[in-house]
Amino acid sequence: MARILVTGAASGLGLGAATELLDDGHEVLLHVRDAERSDGLAVRHRPGASVVTGDLASIAGVHALAAQVSGAGDVDAIIHNAGVIDGPAILPVNVVAPYLLSALVPAPRLVFVSSSMHRGGHPTIDGLDWSGSRVTASYSDSKLLVTTLAAAIARVRPGVFSNAVDPGWVPTRMGGPSAPDDLELGHRTQVALAEGRAADTSGYWHHQRREASHPAVDDRAFQTALLRALSEWTSVDLLEGRRGSAASEPSRQD
Repeated sequence: MARILVTGAASGLGLGAATELLDDGHEVLLHVRDAERSDGLAVRHRPGASVVTGDLASIAGVHALAAQVSGAGDVDAIIHNAGVIDGPAILPVNVVAPYLLSALVPAPRLVFVSSSMHRGGHPTIDGLDWSGSRVTASYSDSKLLVTTLAAAIARVRPGVFSNAVDPGWVPTRMGGPSAPDDLELGHRTQVALAEGRAADTSGYWHHQRREASHPAVDDRAFQTALLRALSEWTSVDLLEGRRGSAASEPSRQD
């Protein structure tokens, strides 16, 4: 059985994925923002479940989470499920945190939760404020960036299967109660990819089928620019998993 980290596991798609993984007998690290969020998490008491905490809007919070995860042992897969739909935390939570966590916690299978709305995003990193002190990107922009991140990792990290998934418009706290798609179907693809039951490949998925993504996702120049910007901001190189030589100061986000 595998050890799998699920971020944003307190509710919605993250909780659904974590529950199914526990049902399948895996060891699941359930990420929640803080201990208070875990109080009502019934699955935390199931065999194989353990809770890890960290505020993904903060670089210090991501480092704290990575330390807890690494302390539990090697991880076979990460489902980067946590996300916000608006506000200044869009870039820190939706893009910076998945990048930094992927760099700090090596895993052979990475699953990034994207959205069909990524196709409406702007393929640029110019003027983006990674700190979250002001809003410089839309939800669509953030999902285009994280989908590009998934593709970039698949290219620069040989042997790592890195996939982005559109779960559909599902009735979660973010999607709203009137969302038309199936909640269970919304997390099934993430589970299959994390378990390694899908093909050993990398790409963009919707309901267990490969789909075409925004053309910018496969643009190598855009991928490289994104990786460079995130490396400089976090001072952590994705390929090395440690502090790089960049001069950016993480405390600006803490």
